[in-house]
Amino acid sequence: MAAAIAAGCLLMASCLPAKMDTYEKNLEIPGHRWSYDHKPVFEVTVSPADTAYLYNIYVNIRHTDAYPYSNIWVLVDTQFPGDSTSHPRRVELPLADASGKWLGSGLDDIYEHRIPIQERAILNKPGTYRFTFEQNMRQNPLPYVMNVGLRIEKAGLR
Repeated sequence: MAAAIAAGCLLMASCLPAKMDTYEKNLEIPGHRWSYDHKPVFEVTVSPADTAYLYNIYVNIRHTDAYPYSNIWVLVDTQFPGDSTSHPRRVELPLADASGKWLGSGLDDIYEHRIPIQERAILNKPGTYRFTFEQNMRQNPLPYVMNVGLRIEKAGLR
């Protein structure tokens, strides 16, 4: 009897919609040369239950030590569920300190950064949020950028 109840509870729990604790996706930059034309897109689905939480939003960057700058400017374009209008924002992502030492974690000649762009964000509409990244540096294409990604993690209840 107890086994049947436990199996029933497990079955009911598996039918509930999945909640988002963390979303993370990283996309490769073709040829490790990020051009203006290459705009990685990330789609994040937020359930009604997930709208009760605050979120920290990060941009992930992976580059080689041959990357020629101490930062990278990125246009982060956000489209909210049910909204045809996009909301672009230009953000600076620091990659090195004033002395030129790379920030983030490094292994051999590859460096990875997880840089916060918004803390305690409110995603108050259920549905799919669409984030598009565009490199916004003067140099095109931008060499030695290997991957770019998006990470969104829960930061607690609102």
